Amino acid sequence: MPLVCKTIMTKPTKNPILSLSTEAILESISDGVFTVDRDWRITYFNRAAEAITGVSRDQALGRTCRDVFRSSLCGDNCPLQRTMTTGQEHIGVSAYIITAQAERLPISVSTAVFQDEQGQIMGGVETFRDLSEIDALKRELMGKAHVGDMTSRNPKMQQFFAILPQVAASPSIVLITGETGTGKDLLARTLHDLSPHSQGPFVAVNCAALPETLLESELFGHKAGAFTGAHNDRLGRFAQARNGTIFLDEIGEISLAMQVRLLRVIQERTFEPLGASKSESTNARIMAATNQNLEALIQEGRFREDLYYRLNVINLELPPLRERTEDIPLLVDYFIRHFNKLQQRSVPGIAPEALSLLMAHHWPGNIRELENTIERAFILCGTKAIALQHLPETLHPRAQTLLAAPASAHLSQTLTSAHDSLDRQAILDALERHNYNRTAAARALGIHKTTLFRRIKRLGLTLPRKNQPKE
Repeated sequence: MPLVCKTIMTKPTKNPILSLSTEAILESISDGVFTVDRDWRITYFNRAAEAITGVSRDQALGRTCRDVFRSSLCGDNCPLQRTMTTGQEHIGVSAYIITAQAERLPISVSTAVFQDEQGQIMGGVETFRDLSEIDALKRELMGKAHVGDMTSRNPKMQQFFAILPQVAASPSIVLITGETGTGKDLLARTLHDLSPHSQGPFVAVNCAALPETLLESELFGHKAGAFTGAHNDRLGRFAQARNGTIFLDEIGEISLAMQVRLLRVIQERTFEPLGASKSESTNARIMAATNQNLEALIQEGRFREDLYYRLNVINLELPPLRERTEDIPLLVDYFIRHFNKLQQRSVPGIAPEALSLLMAHHWPGNIRELENTIERAFILCGTKAIALQHLPETLHPRAQTLLAAPASAHLSQTLTSAHDSLDRQAILDALERHNYNRTAAARALGIHKTTLFRRIKRLGLTLPRKNQPKE
């Protein structure tokens, strides 16, 4: 609703739009408030705005807001500009400003317009809140859930994180296993970054992406004339990875003949480029990854047992996302910040009912599927928070039904129904996964046990008699 202010003055004030009573209120609140005229000149600057920005009122009045705030939203992304153009308010938009002390300060911004009693726009008003303490607390909490670029609050992943520094410091071969999309390449990169090899190159090879003849040249290189079209010498990936790390992704896809050559490299630390007459050495740290069961491949005669035991010195198995659903809010927040930075956007976050939908999904494509879902939502949500309508309808049958409700239905009732439906499913899934251990289920959902009890009762969930929450 546009802000309509009458001019009631008994003596001159710094802002002819605000009444004395309104100005007194604005001077007493902790949020920064400023107003601009139609030429973007600041006409009012309250006491909290002075404290937050380090700019005095006398310095701010009459200057453009761009000159005073130097915000990440200045320019085409300015929410106040959009508000004054369209009349649409913006609430809680994340941004940062540069203070008078040249410090980068995180804030949240809300905007509205000033209109006279005839509905003519006289200017705009913006309130902003200092988020530095919240941001610092968030970084502290997130820091406990981070190793490198990996993030998790899952107990199994926390145990996993605890041993990564020791694994990274070791020269031993690492075999990373897990379903497609669980982040095996990210784990390999994290281990490299934490290792003594971090100053050297990180060289990744997708063994499933190339036919055997090209893979051999890709890994070991070739000499000029080794085959038709080989006009010059070419370094292979093992040579490129000297003093660094080579990561062999999809190792279960290579042929038995290539497995023999790879076994020699692991055993002797030497290899021969195609067409070469002598061997070359490598000191690269070797990591490998697969989404296949290599022991089953051995039984089928498709993978060499001796190579498996050479690779399986340190085996790190990444759990699928469905077993670490408490990490979904963390990952969603990470991806929103990532795409905001990548696309120079300011999407403020995700609506609770949309997050409930993500929490209820099975995620067969794991973290990669979640990342693609958030990227798709970015295309559709504009500058607003990600909502149910920005997510694929196929994520959950009940959500699809609710989203297809007639336009005449009350939006609040639809969203409440969607939220309750998805909340019910998420709770039941968590309880079932943890054999109805409510403490473990609450931990998996990222809520307190008493909160889980209240939701069970509110939603009218029926549990096995011995698992009914006590009064």
